[in-house]
Amino acid sequence: MKIGISCYPSAGESGVVATQLGKLLAEKGHIVHFITSGMPFRLGKYYQNIYFHEVDVNNYSVFQYPPYDLTLASRMAQVAKNEKLDVLHVHYAVPHAISANLAKRMVGDSLKVVTTLHGTDITVLANDYRLKDIIRFGVEQSDAVTAVSKNLIEETKQVLQIERPIDLVYNFIDKREYYPRDMCDIRGEYAPNGEKVFIHISNFRQVKRVPDVMHVFSKVREIIPAKLLMIGEGPELPFIRDLAYEIGVAEDVIVLGKEDSMACVLSIADVLLLASEQESFGLVVLEAMACGKPVIVSNVGGLLEVVKDGDTGFVLSIGDIEGMAEKALQLVRDEAMYKRFSCASIDRAYRDFSHFDIIEQYEAIYKRVVQSTA
Repeated sequence: MKIGISCYPSAGESGVVATQLGKLLAEKGHIVHFITSGMPFRLGKYYQNIYFHEVDVNNYSVFQYPPYDLTLASRMAQVAKNEKLDVLHVHYAVPHAISANLAKRMVGDSLKVVTTLHGTDITVLANDYRLKDIIRFGVEQSDAVTAVSKNLIEETKQVLQIERPIDLVYNFIDKREYYPRDMCDIRGEYAPNGEKVFIHISNFRQVKRVPDVMHVFSKVREIIPAKLLMIGEGPELPFIRDLAYEIGVAEDVIVLGKEDSMACVLSIADVLLLASEQESFGLVVLEAMACGKPVIVSNVGGLLEVVKDGDTGFVLSIGDIEGMAEKALQLVRDEAMYKRFSCASIDRAYRDFSHFDIIEQYEAIYKRVVQSTA
């Protein structure tokens, strides 16, 4: 099958999932064409049947804002015609679903559009009255729509007030990449005196409630020697750095920025902390579990579909800093519990979120829409 994929090529969750999906589809013999504004993050090695088509926006002086969405639609249509694409799979509603459906109008009904919703395209942007109607249009006009959690499906139908079917297709991990690794040497550089190592990974935006993570760590550090690894970049990071000094933990907080080898970084740590007030899935949580790391998260959105409370980690109320700190200490001080949670995390990640099963789900959706009548 010839499949086009459009996504944000950055390090965000939707871009990572789209890129991994394209690579796995290529491994299965499909021909994959990425149509994006830049080389997708994590594309990695060369694949004979993966092609990249850059979207080069016209910056003509009459435009106050470069028309990326129109240029994207035009590029999608060009690639679809030239390469005879069967399916255009777009990730994130804005602008990809809208541009894809415009491209379909240009190419004809032989091109099928599959839209995957990842979270903030619905939970944030679809709540903006300026975008709600166009997002609804993109979703309703797609030949198939998928979402990464049951929670996101429910919210999409509620926010957009639509009844169309939405397929549940969870995010996934490739166990050939995500597995526990021996990182003792590097861990020793960050925690030379045997300190426990906690990790937080995010885009450092307000919705992630990173100050809560910092305060949880501060309470843990009052009881035991500990280090906190901070992975990622975002607008809140300067404030978080200042907060670390303000509450007196800066010497034990290590900011590493963006990292490509997430499995290696996760293998350095003991526990992942994520205190978000909104998560439609939480890919970093699944990646941590696959690396054998128990997780402590807030009880929001799709996280409840990924984490089994009291089995692969602990789920607590938003803002429950005391509770998170208590559970973090419990995990790292009870070796038997930690080992049990670690094994359960790996088992759940591999059993319920395996790339083998998820890719087959996407292939079935592609086959369904291609075989459907216009």
